[in-house]
Amino acid sequence: MRVIPSRRTPAVAAAAVVALGVIAVPAHARGDDASAPPLPRMSASVETPSLFDDEAGGNANADDPAIWRNAKNPDRSLVIATAKEGGLRVYDLDGRQVQSLPAPAPPREGDMPGRFNNVDLISGLRFPDGRHDVAVVSDRGRDQLRVYRIDPKRPTAPLVDVTDETAAPHVFSAGQDEVNEQRTAYGLAAYTDRRSGRSYAVTSRRHATALALAELLPNAGGKVGYRTVRTISLPSSFTLPDGKTWAPCAEPGEEPQVEGMAIDPDTGDLYAGQEDVGIWKLDADLRSPARLTEKVRSYGVPGTWNPGTEECTAGADPGFGGRHIAADVEGLTIWRDPGQPARRGYLLASSQGDDTFAVFDREHGNAYVRGFRIGDGAGPSSPDGAQESDGAAVTSEPLGRKFPNGLLVVQDGHNTPATTGPDGEARTDTDFKFVDLGLLKRAARL
Repeated sequence: MRVIPSRRTPAVAAAAVVALGVIAVPAHARGDDASAPPLPRMSASVETPSLFDDEAGGNANADDPAIWRNAKNPDRSLVIATAKEGGLRVYDLDGRQVQSLPAPAPPREGDMPGRFNNVDLISGLRFPDGRHDVAVVSDRGRDQLRVYRIDPKRPTAPLVDVTDETAAPHVFSAGQDEVNEQRTAYGLAAYTDRRSGRSYAVTSRRHATALALAELLPNAGGKVGYRTVRTISLPSSFTLPDGKTWAPCAEPGEEPQVEGMAIDPDTGDLYAGQEDVGIWKLDADLRSPARLTEKVRSYGVPGTWNPGTEECTAGADPGFGGRHIAADVEGLTIWRDPGQPARRGYLLASSQGDDTFAVFDREHGNAYVRGFRIGDGAGPSSPDGAQESDGAAVTSEPLGRKFPNGLLVVQDGHNTPATTGPDGEARTDTDFKFVDLGLLKRAARL
């Protein structure tokens, strides 16, 4: 995230029908070309327990992971992951749940409850009593950020909520009624500015193109609030090479949103995945113009919203899309080569529409390198593959005996085998897959 790129898809005359506003692009427009060399495939060595998005499961739905390395004892490193209304989950390197933290309750009866969407880490945030690592979470339900200090001295409850409730304003909404409309904080990436030493979180807005930069503000009481520094908006419509104007098909009033985001710690670049458009690159402080570095394959495909069926009908593909990502573009994460000069390594992106991952070269202008899949393991008790993957996180630092070459963690949006509920129907089952980075490097020849 070195296979020869597939050829650009020719125009497609056949129409396609889509559900929930996402265009179901024909197979060849997704890159499912039988003549193309198969992508490298590897399997996960660990998977976390199932999360079930129903009342019995606490409306928990796996979404986005972050990897925290315990510098003093790498074997005790952790994976911190969001579970939407299920709050946060903390796992050890064997995939066992160490801690579960609930999302906040609704502020008033009838209001939306907390719903944790994305998570990222800040190393060494400066508190009055010293520096501490923290996890920063976007609460889509409450339109807020929440901050959790990571305490390695508490092995069974390492995360402590240090959010300053008096200094945690709504990120995008003017009031609670607007929060309840759920055009709220969605994707998230966090970083520390090397020059100033200040720490920030960049969030995106659901069903909109807005990005917001918030500065994290630890206080004398050991809590953390934040303030909005600036906001910008990415484009919602685009001029195609043939002069026509195009916007991704969606329900009226909804714009093409961003979720997956990653900040390159060596360059200060923000990569933002606009789900039905592609990957943008801009300065993490949101001051520079944004540049679209990679388009999804369905970029430019016209669609018409049908309010009766709540579906989009796709028209002919004009052939202006990219080659490597099938919408949605989702989890983005930076893979840094240990012991190598800055910028060596890759940007990894989840190509959710075809259950693959794309690898781009950080050192050479984000050129596409290779794609890969995470497939089923060989044994009967081995983890299944990763489908419809959303969030992803990677580290090339050694994580003790379990993952001495580093670790890739990805969300599995369709965990199998299926679990049946009392009604006889399959429950919505998601989890996280842990992939040995050494295995990935060998399989994908990276």
